[in-house]
Amino acid sequence: MKRILLSIAMLAVTVTMMAQANVYFTKDISAESLQKIYEVLGVPATGRVAVKISTGESQNSNQLKPSLIQAFVNGVDGTLVECNTTYSGSRSTTASHRRAIQQRGYTVAGGFKYELDLMDSDGADSAAGELELPMSADNMNGVTPHFPNAVVGAHMANYDFMINLAHFKGHQMGGFGGVLKNQSIGMSARRGKALIHSAGRNTVSERWFSYADDQDGFLESMAEVANAIHQYFHQEGKNIIYIDVMNNISVDCDCNGRPASPQMKDVGILASTDPVALDQACLDFVNMPSSAGDNHQPLLDRIARQHGTHIIDHAERIGLGSRSYMLIDLADLTGIQLIPSQAMPQSYNIFRIDGTPVGTNMKSLDALSEGLYIINGKKVAIK
Repeated sequence: MKRILLSIAMLAVTVTMMAQANVYFTKDISAESLQKIYEVLGVPATGRVAVKISTGESQNSNQLKPSLIQAFVNGVDGTLVECNTTYSGSRSTTASHRRAIQQRGYTVAGGFKYELDLMDSDGADSAAGELELPMSADNMNGVTPHFPNAVVGAHMANYDFMINLAHFKGHQMGGFGGVLKNQSIGMSARRGKALIHSAGRNTVSERWFSYADDQDGFLESMAEVANAIHQYFHQEGKNIIYIDVMNNISVDCDCNGRPASPQMKDVGILASTDPVALDQACLDFVNMPSSAGDNHQPLLDRIARQHGTHIIDHAERIGLGSRSYMLIDLADLTGIQLIPSQAMPQSYNIFRIDGTPVGTNMKSLDALSEGLYIINGKKVAIK
């Protein structure tokens, strides 16, 4: 069945959908739009607020720049958070990580209200720097996890609200990195990262690459840890929201200090309360046809090579969220009723984006090839 992404208006009346999430979108990548898309989600940050980002492996990496996120983070009274990496690099120890943070400007001196909190800085590879979150089939739709406890940075317990602010891009091992990766690998302490990479068979961070042949186990472990963190922040008095920024989309992760140059054009900012729907929506943009100067194929090849979409399949399977979603473009928030894809009208007047007519009073969309259309006066992306 073709996936239909409606770029239309905000919900004006209640629409009953089974397990369908709203994903909000703006093509404008700016500090102002980041603030706006947060407000449209309608889940205000309260209490002590953590904003999970990646500060990147070098100045040449494509991480979200302070100039883009600073006003938003300060506006929600947020503290940037991160954990040390398990691979050798500029962020593998607390001391070197703090130097990297200084160099990249994620500091009070760089304009942020609070210093970035390294959540496992009380003791890398020790209980002092770790918080264990139980995982079991009981909280994963009956699916047995690869290991019994997610091991995250201890300071996570200090926060009431989490904003998962991810940079969507490719990834050398996972195929792609969005909010699911940012939440799982990104919020895990070093021992927790080793568990994820080995699907539970290795707890020594220096041997994090052990069992790297179990690709699906690695991806499933990421989904399971992301689910444990999601559930932690859905306790009473806590909450979590998700934002993906699709800019500087290299095939390489921000953990690569010398990433390949992006070949895919910037897309925009997307946000949701459902991390599965959000990463799926980002992937759907990647799957849209390339155009002149906008080559999606290298990223598509990397995702396919690493079986990257399996993390989303597994995340849905264990109940973290749904791949079914409604895409709502902030540019079209005019108060018109939002129509779910399953409730599209029985006849369609279809034009291409340039105004060329495709057909009138058509009874089905099945014959349409992938691309953007104007259908009954609304922009629609057919997948």
